Amino acid sequence: MTKLWHKYRWIPENILGSTLFALGFALFLAPNSINTGGISGLAMVLVEVLGIGSVGSLSILVNLPLFVLGGLKIGRRFFAGSLLGMLLSSVLIDAFSGLSFATPEPLLGVLYGGVICGLGLGVVFVSGTSTGGSDILVRLLKLRYRNVPIGQISMIFDGLVVILTGIAFRDVSKALYSGVTVFLCGKMVDAVVYKFDYSKVALIISPAYEAIAGEIGKKLDRGATFLHAEGSYSGNSTKVVLVAVKKQQLAELTELVSELDPDAFIIVQEAHQVLGDGFKRYSKNGL
Repeated sequence: MTKLWHKYRWIPENILGSTLFALGFALFLAPNSINTGGISGLAMVLVEVLGIGSVGSLSILVNLPLFVLGGLKIGRRFFAGSLLGMLLSSVLIDAFSGLSFATPEPLLGVLYGGVICGLGLGVVFVSGTSTGGSDILVRLLKLRYRNVPIGQISMIFDGLVVILTGIAFRDVSKALYSGVTVFLCGKMVDAVVYKFDYSKVALIISPAYEAIAGEIGKKLDRGATFLHAEGSYSGNSTKVVLVAVKKQQLAELTELVSELDPDAFIIVQEAHQVLGDGFKRYSKNGL
């Protein structure tokens, strides 16, 4: 049963994410002619320019050639999952747009729409699929440029659609609002995909390096590495403690070090991704 769930759990995740995206887009963004970029945003622009169709139907039409590329380059599961996500989100965008819902203030629409759409897209990406369109191109580029967060890659594509939005609606404010939405959506995607799991890397310079490393292992259950160093002024050889910890362990780490050596020099840096024992494992298809 566990293996079966692991194999097909992307289906409910895809459905949930696609539904959230459609909900945020139809209820908060579309009423104000604001979008999150991508194919759905391009479809909104086309509806305005051509005066025919709906965002959902045009999204499906524009997506078809992109699915050929995505299916050939990434594989059957990504193709099937993305097709499901694209069809579901496109149909639900049109369905939700028919709900009786008061048009929110543009700023509120940007905030709630950006967060909800980003949450939905993040859940879809975590499932290993997409909602089609630019998501397929983003996923392909992510496989090529693995050190770049997926939300940042998305924002590059979405920026062009934001510019087209301002041109199509002849309203700079709609482009500016859409730009803020794209930013919020991208940040939310990164937060969901990387599970808010930003780690910290600390460099600790102290004569009590052995005691500090020992206590880190005992109290924080983290391994430490000694880096051989030499003082530029004294010329004395010493060792620097290098340790990676979870973000929530940082306060405990600094308290531990301060108790052992109040004069210790601590340098803390953000670690976007830490792979290895006690952290995430490397996955070829990981985001």
